[in-house]
Amino acid sequence: MSAGPTESAAPPADAAAPARQDFIRQIVREDLASGKHAAVRTRFPPEPNGYLHIGHAKAICLDFGIAAEFGGHCNLRFDDTNPEKEDLAFVRAIEDDVRWLGFDWAELRHASDYFEVYYLAAEKLIRQGDAFVCDLTAEQIRAYRGTLTEPGRDSPFRDRSIEENLDLFRRMRAGEFADGTRTLRAKIDMASGNMNLRDPALYRIKHLAHQNTGDAWPIYPMYDYAHALGDAVEGITHSLCTLEFEDHRPLYDWVVDRVDLAGHPELLASLSARGLPVVAAKPRQIEFSRLNINYTVMSKRKLTQLVADGLVDGWDDPRMYTLQGLRRRGYTASSLRLLVDRVGISKQNSVIDFSVLEGALRDDLDARAPRRMAVIEPLKLVLTNLPEGHAETLTFPNHPKDEAQGTREVPFSRQLWIERDDFAEVPPKGWKRLIPGGEVRLRGAGIVRCDEVIKDDSGAIVELRGTLDPESRPGMEGANRKVKGTIHWVSAAHAVEAQVRLYDRLFVVEKPDDESTGKTYRDHLNPDSKRSATGFVEPAAAQAAPEQAFQFERLGYFVADRYDHTAAAPVFNRSVTLRDAWTAWS
Repeated sequence: MSAGPTESAAPPADAAAPARQDFIRQIVREDLASGKHAAVRTRFPPEPNGYLHIGHAKAICLDFGIAAEFGGHCNLRFDDTNPEKEDLAFVRAIEDDVRWLGFDWAELRHASDYFEVYYLAAEKLIRQGDAFVCDLTAEQIRAYRGTLTEPGRDSPFRDRSIEENLDLFRRMRAGEFADGTRTLRAKIDMASGNMNLRDPALYRIKHLAHQNTGDAWPIYPMYDYAHALGDAVEGITHSLCTLEFEDHRPLYDWVVDRVDLAGHPELLASLSARGLPVVAAKPRQIEFSRLNINYTVMSKRKLTQLVADGLVDGWDDPRMYTLQGLRRRGYTASSLRLLVDRVGISKQNSVIDFSVLEGALRDDLDARAPRRMAVIEPLKLVLTNLPEGHAETLTFPNHPKDEAQGTREVPFSRQLWIERDDFAEVPPKGWKRLIPGGEVRLRGAGIVRCDEVIKDDSGAIVELRGTLDPESRPGMEGANRKVKGTIHWVSAAHAVEAQVRLYDRLFVVEKPDDESTGKTYRDHLNPDSKRSATGFVEPAAAQAAPEQAFQFERLGYFVADRYDHTAAAPVFNRSVTLRDAWTAWS
């Protein structure tokens, strides 16, 4: 069943970097030092009922990262106990996301691998008097449950005999009863202040085919029950989860303790017979704060609705906060790992500003993304003192701070494309770019003066004509003559037409989930979250491989689209602007 190396793979750590300090790592260090555990075992346990989002990146980095740091193992386990909502497409995407983030698993497991163990464990609970078959409907169970201020009431079926409960449960297993007619419930405490301990359901009847087990099971275990036993079967030492599961921890411990897998090896015989390694230990659940970022929605239900209603272009739409969407947007795995490091691990819930996410990407790409020149809103500039057909090549560094990236040849000709926003016929105060009669430096090519502005019949500017100062060319005496501004360009004769998708934040308010104003997240969608332009890029940019990232000089960071980009028809997605425009805007 192994789908990865025996050790959890992770990006190599910097030996000179200080050891990471947080409360979870401190617990792990103490457990290892005390001899409580000889090795660390963790797991990442997603339910395959949707695509992973950015919040899951924190869990992935923590689960796999801690295992790698302490020389342990991390499993990828699909908690596939709800076949009604699960899909193999989600399974494949989750595996892809984990590997893309830079990790691999020691063992690939599924909750469904353990269905037989879960069932035998449930019979054990019944024989111990810790579980009973209940005939109340879901609505009746809710009514009996009580409230936060009032205790619940015992089910009228709570005192059934062990023999009757075993008989009914086995008949449930045989498929004798209809969906929803019976459940197996734990017998704990209907007066508990923790609602999760008020005789929670352990099994429900669902006559549904399962993606791994087919029609073998008409009953399925509940998440809290299966999750706890799955950790115990796999010998998980530290079961890491987010704070919303803190109230579930007493039930988690109850299940692990009452079943006591390690003390009853006969329950594990079915696993050994199938060749699945069994460790069986008592895991410890530890909760940490989830990753919350403003201007986002991370609810699977709401993300699903965005896709279903056509408000975005699928789960991997670059505006989505799924890992698939972020990847297509141009976010790198290393930038998300950097984000997780900067946010840190704590017990305190907080909301991170979106600029922290964008800043992590900028810092990552600034250090390693090659530079290219592109023009998104083109305006033609003709250098009238160069002859018709003039063409030459100029040498540019691929990265101004990394000589190891080498250089590239950039064609230069008489006709250029420049950004329309780099010219102003009537300049505002402080303008440092091109104006009629003014000069700017063409990046790496020399200084140009604007001599003439050509307009069409409607008065729109269609062309500029100017003179290139021959003494300001690279290597000439006047090359360092000072002018106020520098602009980029692309040779019109050599430029490659490209589709440029200008993505922005999907929501225009910090808390799109806040419905106290009577509005929903749908009311806060940003109408300018996606714009498309037809621009021009230098030839070296057009030759990019899909998912290759660049800094388009003076414009921002862009990535060749994962699916649509080709050298003949380039498609680039804007990943992030060079500076945070939202801080000034807001």
